[in-house]
Amino acid sequence: MATSAAISSRMVTLPEIQSALGRIRKSIHVSPCTRSETFSELTGNSIFLKLENRQRTGAYKERGALNKLLSLTANERSQGVIAASAGNHAQAVAYHASKLGIRAKIVMPLATPLIKVSATRGYGGDVVLHGANYDEAFDEALRLSAQDHLTFVHAFDDDAVIAGQGTLGLELLEQYPDLEAVIVPIGGGGLIGGISCALKETNPRIQVIGVQPARLPSVKVALADGKPVTLPSAVTIADGIAVRRAGERTLPLIQKYVDDVVTVEEEEIANAVLLLLEREKVLAEGAGAAALAALVNRRIPTIKDHAAKKIAIVVSGGNIDVTLLARIIERGLVKDGRLVRLRVHLPDYPGALHRLTGILAQHRANIVETSYDRAYHNVNLGDTAIDITMETRGPDHIAELISALSANGYTHERIL
Repeated sequence: MATSAAISSRMVTLPEIQSALGRIRKSIHVSPCTRSETFSELTGNSIFLKLENRQRTGAYKERGALNKLLSLTANERSQGVIAASAGNHAQAVAYHASKLGIRAKIVMPLATPLIKVSATRGYGGDVVLHGANYDEAFDEALRLSAQDHLTFVHAFDDDAVIAGQGTLGLELLEQYPDLEAVIVPIGGGGLIGGISCALKETNPRIQVIGVQPARLPSVKVALADGKPVTLPSAVTIADGIAVRRAGERTLPLIQKYVDDVVTVEEEEIANAVLLLLEREKVLAEGAGAAALAALVNRRIPTIKDHAAKKIAIVVSGGNIDVTLLARIIERGLVKDGRLVRLRVHLPDYPGALHRLTGILAQHRANIVETSYDRAYHNVNLGDTAIDITMETRGPDHIAELISALSANGYTHERIL
């Protein structure tokens, strides 16, 4: 990345990241970085997954939060801390503050899922629900910080937090000194800022690639404009990196050290979540799967044109809402042709359904759901329509089922 006038203030340094690692090492899990045979074969590279979803609170955020907490003065510790977050940062601050005996107040938006609120409280945080979105929660946290003399722990735009996140880069170098590229999800830039500094100051030849959701490319826009830009609100399944504005402290690091920033679409992220779960038995949230999504969808020109690189992919977290996960799995099965719903018209008399299910059973389709309707879907009087959802072996199997229904005189249509 070309540097710009934005790089004018002091940045986090490698010695600070090394000091942070010494500070937090006893309390942070050295997450595994395992080779994936599946993704290595799929991409023609040697792929390693850095599994930060294995941290105690399920994400890398513990590194920066703990380093910040350990950097506080005795007076700051006694007064307490405050943070604004709807997810991983909230849990990280609450957990480590509680372990250190520091009072932690966490401001979360009113719409935060109950499971995340309960988890944050369970880790010892004093949760305050305020505002319709993160920005309003953030403003309230700043107000309370000033009012109650609490130290504000920013999710990414803080040198101690950035240095803490950078310890992940040092771990990668310890685990695989000969890495050639590292792919990192980006929200506000704290993680990639710290990692890229650690990697590039140690080995400038290592490529560092950042990945953002196409719906909120705050860092990509900031790089183009040379300064942070506030983007309109947008919803993405990668909620852990849904940041509207790049950090003032993180952007100079990205400008100096990061080779490229690319974006991925929602369906690509969802598919990556499913791929990690099915092929690697790794549970990742949307943000945690974004880096893999960029790789498997060939979004990184410098990698797709040169085979056989040794690449680490940062799986940054695994705190995914179970209802969202269920929807991702179902949509993925539909997309792969392993789940299909057909609407079949049949005469409304005893035995008609038995005959239909006999045909489906003959062709080894597993029925998982049925729904009758006599009044809608242009059903003739005396007839009925039934929606049948089935598990199948793939597109060829679906074609076989449709052919069998047609051969037996059934009127039918594919619903999904």
